[in-house]
Amino acid sequence: MSGSAKYSDWSQVMTLIANAAEQGKHQSLLTMLMTPDERDALIARVNICHELLQGELSQRQISQLLGVGIATITRGSNELKSHTYDEKEWLMELLQQSAKNVQGEEKGSEQE
Repeated sequence: MSGSAKYSDWSQVMTLIANAAEQGKHQSLLTMLMTPDERDALIARVNICHELLQGELSQRQISQLLGVGIATITRGSNELKSHTYDEKEWLMELLQQSAKNVQGEEKGSEQE
């Protein structure tokens, strides 16, 4: 038995996820590592960031829209504040592009 955890740093976990992605297994990895509640929390966080970056709704409105507490929105907002404008722009572009891809996939499924 080893005396310390094998993964003790966020960058090590990110490397693990990147390695799984290179093998096309990132979805399986994250599904195995996260409980359904944790996956739901991550989905909520993605939506919180998207809404905050769009800037069209108040934190209270986002809370009502997503069914999460104001404190959850505030934590997301505070985390975004710690990042540069360029990082936030990149994230917004990524979120918008991914949303378009998902919508396109859904339309394609409907047509089949």
